[in-house]
Formats: sequence, structure tokens, C-alpha cells
Amino acid sequence: MKNISVIGLGKLGGTMAACFASSGFNVVGMDINPESVDALKNGKAPAQENGLNQMVSDNINRIRATGDINDAILNSDISFVIVPTPSDDEGKFSLEYAKNAFKGIGLALKKKSDYHVVVMTSTVLPGSMRYGLLPILEQYSEKRCGKDFGLCYNPEFIALGSIIHDFLNPDFYLLGQYDEKSGDMLEEVHNQVSKNNAPVKRMAIENAELAKIALNSFVTLKISFANMMAEFCEKIPGGNVDIISDALGMDKRIGRSYLTGGFSFGGPCFPRDNVALSYIAKELNVDSSILVANDKYNRSLPLRQILNFKEYLPFDSTIGVLGLAYKPLTHVTEESSGVDLCNTLIEDGYKVIGHDNLAIDDAKKVLNPKVRLSNSLTEVLQECDVLIVTIADDEYKRMSAEQILMGKEKVVIIDIWRVLSHLESDSRIKYIPIGVNLNNDLNSQHLIDIYNIP
Repeated sequence: MKNISVIGLGKLGGTMAACFASSGFNVVGMDINPESVDALKNGKAPAQENGLNQMVSDNINRIRATGDINDAILNSDISFVIVPTPSDDEGKFSLEYAKNAFKGIGLALKKKSDYHVVVMTSTVLPGSMRYGLLPILEQYSEKRCGKDFGLCYNPEFIALGSIIHDFLNPDFYLLGQYDEKSGDMLEEVHNQVSKNNAPVKRMAIENAELAKIALNSFVTLKISFANMMAEFCEKIPGGNVDIISDALGMDKRIGRSYLTGGFSFGGPCFPRDNVALSYIAKELNVDSSILVANDKYNRSLPLRQILNFKEYLPFDSTIGVLGLAYKPLTHVTEESSGVDLCNTLIEDGYKVIGHDNLAIDDAKKVLNPKVRLSNSLTEVLQECDVLIVTIADDEYKRMSAEQILMGKEKVVIIDIWRVLSHLESDSRIKYIPIGVNLNNDLNSQHLIDIYNIP
């Protein structure tokens, strides 16, 4: 197998196309958006992602783009479908875009005599592949799955901003197969792409569908637990969530990843996958109260944290919020706690200036228009006497006391992720780290009261 098509050239699809090409495959990228097609034809990234422009440029001799689904299917052996599966009001993933794509793929397969594997990469709910999408392929191709063509479900576990690294160096590949032949062909692709010899976990399609959203939901539970531990640590003498997390992470049953207490989880995957798993649980009469509680807790966290550190926010202060994306290294502001924080502070009557290295344009679409935005970190530091650091961006980590003070006598820093702990001892900076005890006497008294110590 040498020829791959990628249907959908968004952040993940466009990056996958470049990664396949860098691994020696000939790639046809297909999208209904002419701008994405034209970008790839001109040797440019069809979507914004770190390192993607360079990777496309380096491998342009093995990538071409088209808006014709027939061209993509007829000139490839295996197709990866990465189209939106947006959530509806109930939390269910919509198959509207996937159904349209599978109809076009089915019609193209009707014209093809060779065996072809169709791989769905977009996240879907259990049953979607076999009962929602497979019938469309068979209807429009007039062929039989497992005999004339193959079908797999193969979601990726990547983070925006590091898709290239994550795709080429995964912990494992999750492969849901309709039949052995389909799975064999897809595993062959992964074995050639993987830079770290990642194992391939093969299973029935429904198990893979459940495993994908179950994994993401489990991670969100871990994040929420760490955030709860951070609040505990703020209320016990000497409490420090990083010390607690380091200890818990030593246990191989737990591990250190995603155990850093800070802000709520956000972005385009974690919140909606958690809600979607709750939806399918309700439909299947499975008790998902733990997922419902997790979602409620996560959404309440930014407001609760604001209330906790409001005493450090003089009403006449100008507050700089450093970080508007939901995480570092991306421009995506979907379900961003930094955005929620800005909007809440504005509603409370504060003056707010937002800064982010990548997310300013996206933030404009979701922020209260009263929030000022600046591309200049220096400008924000000059004007603000309170800073709230919401993401662990490298530029923020490197800030010095002199750079922050800009001649001011005093600055308050509220540090969600504790990335500026080197400034803690500077008397000119009131440093407020989340997840750390700040009042030994008060918190000691609370414990004394609990145990009735005379």
C-alpha cells in the first residue's frame, strides 16, 4: 500500500495528510472547502497547526489536493475520514457531515474494482459506524463490506498544538475493525507511520467507539480530582498541590499525567466527550451520575476560583489575563477558562486586558466586547497592576520581576499553574498561587476547631 487519501483537511486531517506523506506515502487530500484545497495545492498548510507549514513544504512532492471525492477514492487504497461530528443539544454527536462524506465515498466505490478500506477517524458514539454509516456505504456503492471493501474506526489521541508529534509518537493506536483484512491493512499503515513503534490495539468497532470517549472522560475525572486536591491544599497548613501530585504520581496505578491541579478542562474534545458519554449512558440505561457530577464540577470551577481570590482584586485595578486559549500552543478558545474568566470579571465591573500569543482573533468572537485585547505582552504588563496567568505558556514562564513591575511599586500575580514560583520571594510582588496554602495560622485554626484541641 502506497496511496492514501484524507477526506477533510482541517487541523487533524491536514496534519495527518502531511504526516502520511512524510512517512513515504503518496497522499491525496480532499475537502469541500476550496480554500483548504488551494492552500495545499500551493504547498501551504490547509489549517493552523504548529510545524504544519514546514511539513507540507518538505513533502509537497508526495501530496496533492482535490475537491473531488471520486479522485480521492479512485487514486488511493485506504481513506481516512476526518469531518466534524458536532454535538447537539443533548450531547449526542451528529453524523450529518459524516453521512454526506460516506455517501460520496460509496458512490466512488461503486466505480472501483479494487478492495478499498474506509477509516473513520472523527469521534463518534458506539453504534454509529455499524448502524449509522456502514449502511450508507453499502447502499451507494452497491457492494458488501468485508467482501468488496473494508471499514475501520481509528480515532486519534492528539492535543492541538502538538498534533504532529502526537500522531507520529502515540502511546498506542486504537483500531476498531469490521474484519481482519481491513485491520491488517490499517495496521500496516500505522507500523510505517509510527516513530516510536507504538502498539496497535485491535478490537471490534463498537469497543473502539466506546474506548475513545471512555479514555477522554477518564482523563477529565483525573483533572477534576487534581483540581479538588488543589482546593484542599489551599485550606491545610503547608498545603501544596504539586507536592501531593508528585507523591500520587509515583503510584503506577495513578501516574503523574493530568494530575496538575489548576483550571478546569476545556477545548473541543474533553468537555463534549464527557457529556456525550453521559448521553449514550442514559440511552442504554447505564448510571452515569459520576460523569454528570464531573461536568457540573468542572463548569463551576472558574467562578469558584474567582470568588476565592477576589480579595486580591481591588475594584479600581486593571486586570491582565494572560492566556485566552484553552491550553498553550493553540489558538483555540472553545470551552476556555481564560475566556470565561475575562467575561465574568467584566460583568463584575473590572477593567480587563486579555493577552495571548496565538488566540487573539478567536477570542474576539467569544469575549465580551468590553474586554480589551493586546498582542503585546509589554503593553499589558505596563498597564496592569493585577495579572492572572491562565495557561503555562513559555513566554509567561520566562517573565522576570523587573519585566512585570515596569516601574510600579506593587503587582499582584494570581498564578493558576504556579509557573512563576521563582517570583514568590520578591517583596514587590504579591504572589497568589492556586493550590497552595497562603495562611498557615487560619488553616491551622480550622483543624484545631475540627478536632476540638484546647
